[in-house]
Amino acid sequence: MSRALYLRSRALPAVASSLVAAALLAGWAAYELQAARRFGGTARIPVVTLAPMLAAGIVGTGLYTHSDELDRTAVRAWWPRRLAHLFALTALAAGGLALAVPGSPEVFGGQAMVRNVLGATGIAAGSAALLGARLSWLPTTVYLSGTYLSAPSTHDGVATVWAWPMQPGPQPGAWLAACATYVCGAALYAWRGARPDGD
Repeated sequence: MSRALYLRSRALPAVASSLVAAALLAGWAAYELQAARRFGGTARIPVVTLAPMLAAGIVGTGLYTHSDELDRTAVRAWWPRRLAHLFALTALAAGGLALAVPGSPEVFGGQAMVRNVLGATGIAAGSAALLGARLSWLPTTVYLSGTYLSAPSTHDGVATVWAWPMQPGPQPGAWLAACATYVCGAALYAWRGARPDGD
């Protein structure tokens, strides 16, 4: 299968354009919240939490394939292509969103954004393998919005692990949880691929 055909069959141009648009929207929202000066160092928490949720939804739905039967009968193993596909979309999302919130990591800057993109995309990739790409946004949305509403205001203890989307950038427990989520989700997607619709 040629590269151009692979890119078109996965709708990668549309997915990449959507990720760029999400980064621009996140940059605008972060600037407006910071300019309001009412929230201090926590002004960008909604952007750092909810923008990765949007990006992960875009990446997850971008894992859909129209040629699942062809993929299963291919001579070459598909897992390297799946991983490369996922890594490229993750890098685009993480890079674009990190640029949307520059600043020090202690005030929810680019470091927290990259961590949250990794964790959210890991949930979406695993969900694509289990539920299908078209529904992969749902578990990500439930977890990140639930965490946003229920996380404690303190940034220490066990909360740094289960509430990793709401932690400042340098928290080791939050990084460990988000990276483990990404590795597990990416491995499951690489092994199984996106679940076909109707299964």
